Amino acid sequence: SSVTAIGNDYGYEQVFVRGVRGLGRAGDVYVAMSTSGRSPNIVASLAAARELGITTIAMTGAGGEHLRDDVDHLLVVPSHETPRIQEVHMLWAHAWCEAVDDLSQPGA
Repeated sequence: SSVTAIGNDYGYEQVFVRGVRGLGRAGDVYVAMSTSGRSPNIVASLAAARELGITTIAMTGAGGEHLRDDVDHLLVVPSHETPRIQEVHMLWAHAWCEAVDDLSQPGA
C-alpha cells in the first residue's frame, strides 16, 4: 500500500527514495535489483542512499554496466535475458541470507 500511496502522491520515481530517506542511516547497506539498471525509481533510490552515506549494492543484468561509478558494489549477471538475470539475483539474495543466518548462530 505504501508503494501505491507514494506513487500516487509523489510519482513512481520516488517510491523507493522515500523509504531510503525515511529509514536509511549512514552505515546501512542498501541492495537494489534492476534487470536493466535503468529503472528511474531504482537509480534515484541508489543516489539517495549514497547521499546519506549508505553502502550501495546494485544487482543488474549486462545492460546495467553504466551503474559502475554510481554504486559501491555492482554485481552484473552477464545476460540480457530477464528470467536468467532474475534467477541469478534471487540466488545471490538467498546465499546472502544463508550466510547471515550462519553467522548469527551461536559459536559462528
